[in-house]
Amino acid sequence: MGVTLAYETWGEGSRPLVLLHGFTGNRASFNGLRPLLGRSVRAIAVDLPGHGTTPLPERQGRDGFLETVDALVSLVDSLGVGTVDLLGYSQGARVALAAAVRAPDRFGRLIMESGSPGLHRRQERSARREADAQLAAFIRARGVDAFVERWEALPLFDSLRTMPEERRDSLRANRRGCTVEGLAGALECLGLGVQPDYWSELHHQRLPTLLLTGARDEKFTQTARKMATELPVVWRHAFSDCGHAPHLEVPEDYVREVLGFLQTPWFEAPQFEAVAPVASSGRVNP
Repeated sequence: MGVTLAYETWGEGSRPLVLLHGFTGNRASFNGLRPLLGRSVRAIAVDLPGHGTTPLPERQGRDGFLETVDALVSLVDSLGVGTVDLLGYSQGARVALAAAVRAPDRFGRLIMESGSPGLHRRQERSARREADAQLAAFIRARGVDAFVERWEALPLFDSLRTMPEERRDSLRANRRGCTVEGLAGALECLGLGVQPDYWSELHHQRLPTLLLTGARDEKFTQTARKMATELPVVWRHAFSDCGHAPHLEVPEDYVREVLGFLQTPWFEAPQFEAVAPVASSGRVNP
């Protein structure tokens, strides 16, 4: 039967926007954007497997990843609202891209924050699976609090330490609210090492796509640059003096980019070439 994704809705806008959090997050991860985004969209905030109240998939590894993608498509179908827009952060961005590849007719526009199409080389995927397996073993042996201390010390999240204390405390509380098996299992079924390689699918992807990163996050900003050379209809923006999580670090600027992208008129090429994109640099490759 497959996993069923838990979710909640908020916002007064008419435009449905699915929100997919990153690893260690949950449906509340985008709550800080509610005052800024809520008037413009009808948000569908999802708990990904192993997070919040969504259980792990019935299958493991790559099959578990694909089961999650199918569950997201099923959720969209169950809403009965036609096409929806997708916004995903980090792990959520990878799931969002996979869903757009799986069922492009269900979605209108795609926003990927600090995301990746996957690892291209088999050796890289194998090494990442091993690293994730070791981290899962650490979580099972030492518990969530020890893992959170280790996770927050990663250089990837250096810029988060400059956020206001209240916001940092809220983020840490959400992370500590995760379960041991939820986090370990999510690494094993949603990790980068088990995700299919979607690089070869990018040039087929016709959804208007916005790629957001923090300029201080050089790895993911470089990945976004490479993705932008492959995607036919793409905008890209890197927030200055910002790291891996712009939606947390610069929420006002982040929402400005998101709404600018969502509200830009879209016409099929070549007509769209005459429309100047707003907020982000963009292009259409006919």
